[in-house]
Amino acid sequence: MEIGLKLMVTANKSENISTNLDLSIQISLNGLSFCILDTVLNTITYLKHFEKEKKLSPFGALDFLKQLFNTEKELQNNFNKVHVVYVNELATIVPKPLFNEDYLADYLKFNSKILKSDFIVYDNLEINDSVTVYVPYVNINNYIYETFGSFTYNHFSSILVEKILQIEKHADDVKFYVHVNKDHFEIVVSNQGKLILFNTFDYSSKEDFIYYILFTMEQLGLNPEKTNLVLLGDIDKESNLFTILYTYIRHISFGKRLDSYLYTNKPKSNYSDFVLIQSF
Repeated sequence: MEIGLKLMVTANKSENISTNLDLSIQISLNGLSFCILDTVLNTITYLKHFEKEKKLSPFGALDFLKQLFNTEKELQNNFNKVHVVYVNELATIVPKPLFNEDYLADYLKFNSKILKSDFIVYDNLEINDSVTVYVPYVNINNYIYETFGSFTYNHFSSILVEKILQIEKHADDVKFYVHVNKDHFEIVVSNQGKLILFNTFDYSSKEDFIYYILFTMEQLGLNPEKTNLVLLGDIDKESNLFTILYTYIRHISFGKRLDSYLYTNKPKSNYSDFVLIQSF
């Protein structure tokens, strides 16, 4: 099933130019990531991350994005489709039976700092009859619109949850997914393919990391000795995060993207760039 995408409808600026390249951009205030797919060759031809030491403002992120489009040769191609993935904490998942489009700000205000001027949107998650309510960066949307014309966008969590639930659709047990980024991580818990919990946590040490994971397991009544924990994202067996995880949790495995793409340059692992690569 496909996630309901936000579509900004206008004539594409490159509509008269035939191209087989699709571009996906992952926007975070800690950096930007880009992925280019050649749809004819079914090949990821470009996959690159640009990190920042200090967190940017949405305006700083836009300046950084413009700089990269001006300096990275591969980003100066014409693209058939452009997709944007927003990574921020300004999001929550709401069951569709409880959802009312007139109250978008109310769903966010209890766990996110939002402004009255914030533009709030939502993605449909058909696979579990829910929606992700979130805040995209309007200035970046406007720039992408002016540069490429029509494009689509989602929140990072929408793609992450949707893809995990697809993988776990026929599962008969509980799976505790941890998707690791440089300074934050997401937890997605499913039981027999049904979403039990999604949350995101900031961390600055391995102690923060293990605390939030064990606390979440405790709240859900899960036994660290028996629960199957699956890792995705930026982590490997040599990392301090994995070492402390294995101290407390017995059943740890690494997930897989399960994509069928060829790669000009292979990603770091079979489970890294999980959302970006599967955002097409």
